[in-house]
Amino acid sequence: MTVNTDVVIIGAGPSGSVAASYLASRGYQVEMIERVHFPRFSIGESLLPQSMGLLEEAGLLDHVVSGHFQCKDGAVFRRGDEEQSLDFHDKSAIGWATTFQVRRELFDEILARGAAEKGANVSFGEEVTHFEPGENGVSVRVKGEDGSEREIAARFALDASGFGRVLARLLSLDQPSNFPQRRAVFSHVKDHIEDPTFDRNKILISIHPRNPSIWYWLIPFSEGISSIGVVGPEADLTAAGTDNQTQLSNLIGEASRMRELLAKAEQIRPAGMIAGFARKVDNLTGPGFALLGNAAEFLDPVFSSGVTIALKSAILAGRALDRQLQGETVDWNADFEAPLKIGIDAFRAYVNGWYDGSLQEIIFAQPRRSTEVKRMIISVLAGYAWDTSNPFVRDPKRYLASVRQLGVS
Repeated sequence: MTVNTDVVIIGAGPSGSVAASYLASRGYQVEMIERVHFPRFSIGESLLPQSMGLLEEAGLLDHVVSGHFQCKDGAVFRRGDEEQSLDFHDKSAIGWATTFQVRRELFDEILARGAAEKGANVSFGEEVTHFEPGENGVSVRVKGEDGSEREIAARFALDASGFGRVLARLLSLDQPSNFPQRRAVFSHVKDHIEDPTFDRNKILISIHPRNPSIWYWLIPFSEGISSIGVVGPEADLTAAGTDNQTQLSNLIGEASRMRELLAKAEQIRPAGMIAGFARKVDNLTGPGFALLGNAAEFLDPVFSSGVTIALKSAILAGRALDRQLQGETVDWNADFEAPLKIGIDAFRAYVNGWYDGSLQEIIFAQPRRSTEVKRMIISVLAGYAWDTSNPFVRDPKRYLASVRQLGVS
């Protein structure tokens, strides 16, 4: 059986559903293929305020708001006894200052359902086994759980398969990441946090007391549940225990603030692990296709940039594809890759600065910075990494280095 459509989207995660909703709302036939059934667990649970405008443009913001997720208005950074709270309302960029912390199994299902309501045909339990690119259209072979196969002929394809990286794998597009390979262990708990000084509207990012290359997240959800995790070099996490659970428990026990906050926590999900998550490709587009979000590149979870980059890629691709399907000539490098890489490069500079220690110094020295420098830095941390009026977006490495070197703004 062959299905003819305007757009085929591989993967029903955030980038896929946002692209599907955006395009279906504009009257295009959209087939979105997802290998697993929803709801399904995923990490990447702390959004950034920039995401709200992107969800709104896709017509999905009201759907997300209806999920009653935990509000997020900033981040708290902890190093030993030092604590620095950053409020997204203090950003320099215009736009949303709040967002949500979400359980992804619920969030992703809401987005996929919203895309279907906009007119996209969403199929679960189907795996892409073959892909033929082409300037005049693409062909996708899909296999169902019952072994049946079908072909999808589309004018264009978007790969939103996340860490599955379907097209990168089928077309041999992967390139080695220039980031050191790190590992994360994580779980969900009923946190029972009673400390009145703990702000559930902010993600808590803590640094290991002796090894600054290891850091922790604590992401509060609604209903008293939290996501907890530890990220660090493979060797350091392996040295902390023989399995994921032991490593997670031992490392949390070494961070005083995490240990105190989670003293009464009840674990409700077995410890999981993801390793070697940094990924990249040479090009984000090819004949008749584009790669979105984690299917193209993933940096690091430290500043929660993954979902925001995914949503931005979906909107940029949706805008370009809308024009192309109407008969306009689209330069995919100028209209998609180059603008997307502005934000990716800004986040990359921040991630590098975090692990070389320079950004940690800047964050914990914030009271000595001028208000305007602080606001520009917070803007990037709030996801406004495409605001080129901000020098910390235009040339992030240079400006972060200058702030660190001078010690003043």
